[in-house]
Amino acid sequence: MAARPAALTIAGSDPSGGAGLQADLKTFHQFGVYGEAAVTLVTVQNTAGVTAVELLRPELVAAQIEAVVSDIPPQAAKTGALGNAALIEAIAHAAASFPFPLVVDPVMISKHGAPLLDDAAAHVLKQALLPLAALLTPNLSEASALTGRPVSTVEAMRDAARALAGAGAKNVLVKGGHLSGPAVDVLFTDGRFLELPAPRIQTPHTHGTGCTYSAAITALLALGVPLVPAVEQAKRWITRAIETNPGFGHGAGPLNHFAPTGL
Repeated sequence: MAARPAALTIAGSDPSGGAGLQADLKTFHQFGVYGEAAVTLVTVQNTAGVTAVELLRPELVAAQIEAVVSDIPPQAAKTGALGNAALIEAIAHAAASFPFPLVVDPVMISKHGAPLLDDAAAHVLKQALLPLAALLTPNLSEASALTGRPVSTVEAMRDAARALAGAGAKNVLVKGGHLSGPAVDVLFTDGRFLELPAPRIQTPHTHGTGCTYSAAITALLALGVPLVPAVEQAKRWITRAIETNPGFGHGAGPLNHFAPTGL
């Protein structure tokens, strides 16, 4: 069998499997990409909520990344929940030498409202990691936190995307899943905007949407798909995954990671 491309996730663990590195690895596999993972933090959570978060030591996270990259180099990587400023600094130091694209999903708060990044860490993320991002994928609240301005309309999403690109991210995808009306995402790339609309799906089962979406983009980049079609294809797939969710759990359940990719 010809060697498959590999993708690396640097993220936290969700024992319920709906978000975090578990969702990333499922997504990589579904797209036919070999998945690798460096664990940043461990959560105690399920579809009903998060009850505990424990961070790993920065040097242990950095060692995981080095072990993977030196042995099975990925063709693309992504970050998820990173925990604190020291962890972000260690990850940014490692990522500075990556010869492959890095997708930065700036996870700041869980689906259930549990904070996963404090103000000091958010500052380091913006200063140290954002300039290394081939693609930054904030949702509305993350875009607001990173820019210091409200982001609740498509026009505000455009302004935020432009500002974050000005802060160093090569490309920015502001996700509009929390907008009222259609779920419109705004991609800012090469100085132009592209809007990606999708119908609003009325379901509580959207746990791990951001992780899964960014993982799908990362997998497609690892496969050699250019950025714009990678984002477009990932958007179509995440919509199918939400539409066909399995309805697991007593709270905000996971997506359907078995949804067909169209590849």
